Amino acid sequence: MAKTIFKRIIDREIPAAIVYEDDEVLAFNDNNPQAPVHVLVIPKKELPSVADAGDDDTLLLGKLLMAVRNIARQQGLENGYRIVINTGPDGGQTVSHLHLHLLGKRPLHWPPG
Repeated sequence: MAKTIFKRIIDREIPAAIVYEDDEVLAFNDNNPQAPVHVLVIPKKELPSVADAGDDDTLLLGKLLMAVRNIARQQGLENGYRIVINTGPDGGQTVSHLHLHLLGKRPLHWPPG
């Protein structure tokens, strides 16, 4: 199976504007931002989607959310932000590697679309 674009970023085969990294999580600016701040937060573990997460991934999922919190603080999103996880084709997921979108620095309306 071919590597996803996110795995290629993790492996440093493709450059990315990295804003956060630890042993399990990598975060970088989205190349097609939908808000002034649009960061993708991904696990380094190859996990296709949140639907594919097992009970043994509970700690990793928590670490992803805590990374989002820390990045939001770093990016100055004290006025609020949105976290989006697209899952599956009908959910709008286009890369088969779990990723969280952190969006902020503009008013975000509901419903999103």
